[in-house]
Amino acid sequence: MSDSHLHVTRLGDTGPVVAFCHGLFGQGKNWTQVAKDLSRDHRVLLVDMPNHGRSPWTETFDYLELADLVAEAIRDEGPLALVGHSMGGKVAMVLALRLPELVDRLVVVDVSPTAYSSGREFVGYIETMRALDLSAVERRDQADEALREAVPNPTVRSFLLQNLRREGDGWLWQVNLDLLGEEMDALVGWPDEALGDASYDGPVLWVGGALSDYVSDEHAPEMDRRFPRNRRVMVKDAGHWVHSQQPAVLIEVLRRFLG
Repeated sequence: MSDSHLHVTRLGDTGPVVAFCHGLFGQGKNWTQVAKDLSRDHRVLLVDMPNHGRSPWTETFDYLELADLVAEAIRDEGPLALVGHSMGGKVAMVLALRLPELVDRLVVVDVSPTAYSSGREFVGYIETMRALDLSAVERRDQADEALREAVPNPTVRSFLLQNLRREGDGWLWQVNLDLLGEEMDALVGWPDEALGDASYDGPVLWVGGALSDYVSDEHAPEMDRRFPRNRRVMVKDAGHWVHSQQPAVLIEVLRRFLG
């Protein structure tokens, strides 16, 4: 990667630092509602993950490399609280396991330290986005209409379309669709072997969506092995996108843990 500097949005002027790592197809600003609340008494960093938002793209998908890039972006902030959702949760876990001196405490939102069996749903979204003829799109609502049949859920469609950026007279996807499509096995995977016997001894909070199956009892042994000081909270009426489905509950849970 020629320029490895990740795009970081900063909120808040005083207090301890908390950094957020978003999930697949996301960007830092997806966490603005949570960040604004916390910024009253925290300094908040919203990091655009590599291959997303306004951060540079990588040539391969490797959780260790991604964690190193995020570490570089937050290194000068001293030990901080790190919050990661989904793909960003795996990046945050790897960072804490490899560079524990940078992480004061860790929050993992709806993902576990494990390889999931399939990314079929995500591959479908990538194929749909790549198939969109951007040269025929003049307005964002036209792109929304074009994706409607393949992505009938308006919330998911709106989330995916946040990756569509105006560039001059046309549009481009700011997410690295080609790489993410090719590397889906690595993305849904977990670099267990590469991490050896690493464990993180700081406090860890797991926040799962009760309607999601990304955090379950079967994942507990591995969570306990890698992160012995963890506790779990399951948020009612929330699926995978806990921060957009139950933001007030998540903010309350975060405040208690960060406080």
